[in-house]
Amino acid sequence: MVLKSFSLEGKVALVTGCNSGLGQMIAIALAQAGCDVVGVNRSNRGDTASQIQALGRQYYPVSADLSDSSVVPRAFEEAVAAAGQVDILVNNAGIIRRNEAIDFTEQDWDDVMNTNIKTVFFLCQQAAKHFIARGQGGKIINIASMLSFQGGIRVPSYTASKSGIHGLTKALANEWAAQGINVNAIAPGYMATDNTAPLRADKVRNQEILDRIPAERWGEPTDLAGPVVFLASEASSYINGYTVAVDGGWLAR
Repeated sequence: MVLKSFSLEGKVALVTGCNSGLGQMIAIALAQAGCDVVGVNRSNRGDTASQIQALGRQYYPVSADLSDSSVVPRAFEEAVAAAGQVDILVNNAGIIRRNEAIDFTEQDWDDVMNTNIKTVFFLCQQAAKHFIARGQGGKIINIASMLSFQGGIRVPSYTASKSGIHGLTKALANEWAAQGINVNAIAPGYMATDNTAPLRADKVRNQEILDRIPAERWGEPTDLAGPVVFLASEASSYINGYTVAVDGGWLAR
């Protein structure tokens, strides 16, 4: 009986940044649980669509440059027009810029903050308006980071944006929980993706990271599948404003 509460049959998820990496795994996991998926990406490339269609689910591509929050209303309208509804929003798209804080440019600050927190807020807002108008509640899942909890080095705007995601998730949950809208977040730990390939190739740095992780391994994109399906499903209906760390115990060290 309880397993039925994890089913996403008949639902539509909008997932940003799902051409590859963690976003792709998130979209595929939701499809495996029964979702049709709207993928919002800067360009339509990769095999996310074909993998989701192979599961017997629908995939609807929407092109949008999420560094510009003004595209959000149009992108969301396209998603609803294509799929008929949106029940779940996953804010996965994000960027990072690295430099010493003393040399960090205003452009690098603005680029990261615009994509990682400003656009995320306005996508949440659009989703909430849609959920409230339909009167059936909905699920919002933001992708946070270990740097939602820690300071990091040479990534001041990324740390600020992901700390913002942690706080925004709680703030929106406070306002929208009574409307049947669950707003939560997932904070991935060190994941084996293309973005971390240089770290894993550096034998010294790779070992330093592994020594800090109690699970003694890098995370895999598939490690996010269970948590994202849980937070997207009715099984998490009384969880609000929480950030789930999927980190192999990194924060517990």
